Amino acid sequence: MMHIRRLAPEGRLSGAVIHAGTVYLAGQVPEDVALDAEGQTANVLAQIDTLLAEAGTDKQHLLSVQIVLTDLADFDAMNRAWDAWVVPAHAPARMTIVAGLARPGWKVEITGVAALPLLSPSLAGSTGFA
Repeated sequence: MMHIRRLAPEGRLSGAVIHAGTVYLAGQVPEDVALDAEGQTANVLAQIDTLLAEAGTDKQHLLSVQIVLTDLADFDAMNRAWDAWVVPAHAPARMTIVAGLARPGWKVEITGVAALPLLSPSLAGSTGFA
C-alpha cells in the first residue's frame, strides 16, 4: 500500500498531499487582501515555498503550476512577482486563466504539482521510495 501524507489540513482540504514521490498543492490564496496583485502573488509564492519545504522539496522541483487571476489587467503585476521568484533554469510548465475566486479581494490563486527529490540509494530502501 502506498503511503499518503497530508500537510496543513484545514477540514475540507489539505494544503498539500504527497503520494508516490509527487506533491500536489491545493490552491493557495493570499493572506492579505489589502495587497495589490504583485504583493498577493508574492505572498502566495511564499506560502508555496513553505509547503514545498515541509514536503521535502522546493520550487526547483515544480512540474506544473496553474494560476488563476480575477482580472487580466493584473497579469503583468503577477508576472513581476513570478519572475522575481521562479528559477529560470527550473521553470515549471504553467497555465494562467482569468476566473472568479471564492472570496472578494483575492486577486490570485495558485496551485501546482512538484516532484520530491530522489533519495540516496541507502535512504530509498528504508522509506520505500526510489
